[in-house]
Amino acid sequence: MVNGPEDASDGLLIAATPAEHADDDRRSLVLPGSGERLLHADLHNHTLLSDGAGRPEDAFGSMRAAGLDVAALTDHAHGPSVSRLTIDDADWHYLGELAEAADEPGAFVAIRGFEWTSPTLGHMNVWGGRHWTRPLPLAADGARRGYAVPAGPPEDPTAVAAFYDWLHADADDAAGGGSDALVSFNHPGRERARFGRFRFDGRIVERVVGLEMFNRGDDYLFERVDVGGTSPLVECLDSGWRVGLIGVTDEHSPHWGFPPDLGRTGIWSRGLDRASVREAMLRRRLFATRERGLRVDAVAHTAAGPRPMGSRVEHERGDLRFELDVHGAAWTGRTVRVQVLQTGAPLPVVVAETEVVVPEAGTSAVVAPVDRGDGNWVVLRVTDPGERGDPRARRFPGYRSAGRAVAYLSPFFLG
Repeated sequence: MVNGPEDASDGLLIAATPAEHADDDRRSLVLPGSGERLLHADLHNHTLLSDGAGRPEDAFGSMRAAGLDVAALTDHAHGPSVSRLTIDDADWHYLGELAEAADEPGAFVAIRGFEWTSPTLGHMNVWGGRHWTRPLPLAADGARRGYAVPAGPPEDPTAVAAFYDWLHADADDAAGGGSDALVSFNHPGRERARFGRFRFDGRIVERVVGLEMFNRGDDYLFERVDVGGTSPLVECLDSGWRVGLIGVTDEHSPHWGFPPDLGRTGIWSRGLDRASVREAMLRRRLFATRERGLRVDAVAHTAAGPRPMGSRVEHERGDLRFELDVHGAAWTGRTVRVQVLQTGAPLPVVVAETEVVVPEAGTSAVVAPVDRGDGNWVVLRVTDPGERGDPRARRFPGYRSAGRAVAYLSPFFLG
């Protein structure tokens, strides 16, 4: 619980607490008894097997040497029209061998994946499954033989349904479906069809666990809002997806893990092994950042007790208190801004915000007026107001002065 001096001005509450587990910077101060530990991850990387510049044999070792706890190789799976940039069955088998050799439970988690790649619909990472598939493409992508291309323009939202069918198909079937895999929406909104406008499929909603908010150095909250589009965060969550928020390098160089200021994912996991990481991702215990070594976690305090980011929160209307743990050696004493976001157009509405000084030890809290009638999700965004923000933010008063985004925490889902 939060104790200490309070400032209730502007409907916000800010407090500091004594340190708990201050000797371990991998433990959450807002969930000290959870048994979770922070893992630093990069879940999107490429090699010479598709359009990367480095040997796949070197990738996992490079990422481990760079200090990552969890790493994935996700080379492209293209349609036949761009076959020279895609993996094949032999590559998929080889990636599996490399991941098995690099994986060391208790020390380092290596994951095999692939990036399902449609130049019109978008790209999606598929992690941890036994099988892979090429896109079942739109006509503009190059249709494969025997597949009925849906009628209509390339933006037709029914076109992504074929991939969702594969993700739903049983991995134990002879054809080899993707029912054992986890999935993310990559650099969302960059490709014009936006996954069929984030076409929703309840059969796979629990396994679609990620939305990239940071890809390389880019902040995808603002993707195409400057040209009349809607924020991918709004469009995805309002479509019904229950994604966690992640950051990735999307690395194409042979220096995996080392270039600074690129996306990273924080995973709050109960163990350092594949099963524990998968379980944490399914619980959406994830945050996106570009800051190395940063620790971020939050809970919403409800009548039923604290509820962690990524979970369902029973709340209809009124003030909701969020307790926040932000820590990093480079951040102690610095001022960050905490924004509480709900749905809006073209960007989320900032329903509350405040500035807090990052404590050497302890937590901070924000109280925000949250009404489920204004949307069934809440996202906490942490920024550095002293650094220049995304230039597209200048057009929007709620974001103009917020500065550079530091972290996006996985949503709290109301209801």
